[in-house]
Amino acid sequence: MALDRWIALILLGICLTYGYTAWFTMDASLAPFMKRNPIWPSTFPKVLSVLATLACLSILLGLEKSEAKEPEIDYRRLHEYKLGQAVMLLALMAAYALCLRPLGFLISTTAFLVLGSFILGERKWLVMIPIALTATGVVWYLVQEVLGIYMRPLPGFLGG
Repeated sequence: MALDRWIALILLGICLTYGYTAWFTMDASLAPFMKRNPIWPSTFPKVLSVLATLACLSILLGLEKSEAKEPEIDYRRLHEYKLGQAVMLLALMAAYALCLRPLGFLISTTAFLVLGSFILGERKWLVMIPIALTATGVVWYLVQEVLGIYMRPLPGFLGG
C-alpha cells in the first residue's frame, strides 16, 4: 500500500475516534437548556469529523487518483530533504505552547516568530523583529480588545 494510503488509514482512525467523541460523549454533558438549541457546541466537530472521514475514505479507495505521476516526496530519499529545519520548527512549536502561560502572549509569540523565521533562513534582524512585534501586537489587540478574549500579555512577575 502506498504511503498516502497508510497516512489516510491512520487519519481515518483518528477521525473516527474524534467523530465518536463528538457524536456521543460531548452531547451527554450538555446542560438541559442547551439541548433545545439548534446549534450545539458539538456541531462543528460533527461536521468536521464527517468531512475528514469522507476525505480519508476517498484517498483509501483511490477516488482522487487521476493519473500516475512522479511523487513529490520520495521517502527513499528522505535524507536529502531539510529534516533538521522541520524538527527544529516542531520543537519550537512545542516550546511556544509550553512558554505561552509563563512568559505571556507578547513575549512568547514574538520570540516564536523571530526564531521561526531564523530557522527558516531569514537573517535580517532589522526586518524580523519589527515585523514580529507588529504582528504580535495586532493579533493580541484583535483577540483581547475586539473579540474580548483575555490573553495574558506579559508574565506574572511583570504585571501580566
